[in-house]
Amino acid sequence: MKLYTYDPAPNPRRLTLFMQYKGIEIETVQVDMMKAEQLTEEYRKVNPNCTVPALQLDDGTVLSEVIGICMYLEGLYPDKPLLGTTPLEKAQVISWDHNVFLTMMMAVASMLRNRGDSFRNRALPGPLDVPQIPELVERGRLQLEHAMPQMDARLADNTWVAGEHFSFADIDLLVCVDFMAWVKQSIPADCTHLQAWYASAKAELGISA
Repeated sequence: MKLYTYDPAPNPRRLTLFMQYKGIEIETVQVDMMKAEQLTEEYRKVNPNCTVPALQLDDGTVLSEVIGICMYLEGLYPDKPLLGTTPLEKAQVISWDHNVFLTMMMAVASMLRNRGDSFRNRALPGPLDVPQIPELVERGRLQLEHAMPQMDARLADNTWVAGEHFSFADIDLLVCVDFMAWVKQSIPADCTHLQAWYASAKAELGISA
C-alpha cells in the first residue's frame, strides 16, 4: 500500500491520528498542497478527485475518502478499535462522526475557503474551479456557534463523543477544534464539558499541550 497525503492539512491529519493511535505504518508520499501538487497531471493519475489523502492498494485500487480508508484499515488492524465493535457502537460512531463533519468541519472549511486570495476560485476541493461566496463565511460562523454548545451538552453525559469508548468521532472533533484556529475560532469559555473533553482527547492521543 502507498498513502498519498499532506500532513499539515486537516483531512490528512484525521487519517494520520487514526493510524498513529492504532500503530499502523504505511509507505507515504507527501503531496504539497501549497504548491498545488494535488492538481498536477501526475497526481490526477492516482486520484482524479485531486484530493488528499488517498490510499493506493497493492492491486491498484485507490480509496480517496478518509472514512472509507479508516474502515478498510480497521478491518486489517482491528486492535484498539476506533469504529465500534458491536452493531450499535458502529452505528453510533459513524452517526456522531458524520454529525461532527457536517456541523463543524464543513462550517470551518466554508469560513476558510470563501474568503481571501489563497482560495480564490478554489472554494471547494477537487478538480473543479469554484468561485468564493463570501456570505458562506458568516454562515459557517453561525453553524459553529450553534454546534459547539450542542456538543458541549452531549459531552456533559458522555465521556467520549459516541459514548463510553474513544473513537474516530473523537479524532475528528479534535482535528476540527484545532482547525477552528485557522479561522480564529475556539471553544467558548462556557463550554466547559467540551473544554475538558479536548484535554482528555489530546492525552488519549499523546498530544502535548
